[in-house]
Amino acid sequence: MNTAPILESSRIRLRPHRRSDFEEYAKLFSSDRAQYMGKLNRRHAWYSFASEVGHWALMGIGPCAIELRKNAQYVGQVAFTHHDHYPEPELGWFLIEGNERRGLAFEVAVVAKNWAVSTKAVRSLVSYIDPENARSIALAERLGAKVDTSALADDETDLVYRHPLELISL
Repeated sequence: MNTAPILESSRIRLRPHRRSDFEEYAKLFSSDRAQYMGKLNRRHAWYSFASEVGHWALMGIGPCAIELRKNAQYVGQVAFTHHDHYPEPELGWFLIEGNERRGLAFEVAVVAKNWAVSTKAVRSLVSYIDPENARSIALAERLGAKVDTSALADDETDLVYRHPLELISL
């Protein structure tokens, strides 16, 4: 696959990124909300954005922009990435400030993970999570992931949460 699929649930649409998504992406990565993802200045945020979007052409997996179906507002990203320095493909996510505590992250992750499982886009799937990132840990566990102490992490301080490759109900 060379581009992100369009996937939907009752509240959200996952779609390929647009250039216009970058402003919110860059704002997020320069803020304290990026404390567990690595804060980036605008230039490095662009490199990150372009690298992740380029995953589709190079790896057949990559990020999807998250937008609300009711108004097409960009509210974050869910991604399958397998950077050269990652031991395994990762499922990652973020929401733009103001979109938390509504169950959107879980809904998005379920839709994305179910796509990956049903299309066999990945043979294994983990999430690399900072041990202090309680919200991401809670989401990974809600998705059925468990800490895998035998797995290699991208960053030796991260926990590796292994996702079972099975469909999840919303």
